[in-house]
Amino acid sequence: MFDRFTALAKRAVVASQDAALSMGHDFIGTEHILLGLACTAGTASEVLREHGVELERMRDETVRILQEAGVPATGGQAAKDALSTLGIDVSEVQRRADETFGPGAFQFPRPAYTPRAKKALELTLREAMALGHQQFDTEHMLLGVLAEGEGVGIQVLNALDVDVSAVRQSILDRVTRQAS
Repeated sequence: MFDRFTALAKRAVVASQDAALSMGHDFIGTEHILLGLACTAGTASEVLREHGVELERMRDETVRILQEAGVPATGGQAAKDALSTLGIDVSEVQRRADETFGPGAFQFPRPAYTPRAKKALELTLREAMALGHQQFDTEHMLLGVLAEGEGVGIQVLNALDVDVSAVRQSILDRVTRQAS
């Protein structure tokens, strides 16, 4: 699926992984996808900014909502502890990988996508195809998150008083203008 993403959309995917890791989450949710889109130059970030979404406020709301829901920011400690019982020192593995391949080459655990994030990425494909596009870009990813409609990403936008349907329409208007 990711082979049909543009380079910009792939950067947004990596940025969503980075957002999850920096927040200490061992999962990638729709909220992390939104954060990745907001910090990656492209149509999605432009439209979000036009609708008053600021990256820091979105990040703060994400943290607040997840904390209120009791979602722990463990940084994958349970997985590290499990490996430790087998005699594997993740910190040592990371140190050696950094020495050999450069800083940040090894990240553990690799965050997994939540079911809602997977659904949003599937809807990215559907949204792009419905528009007659073969490549998926940031605007399609944002349409996918909006179409999923129930994840933490939508809760964050609602908490920021963002009109989700207006964001969707703004994206569709831009895509239509670009095609003309």
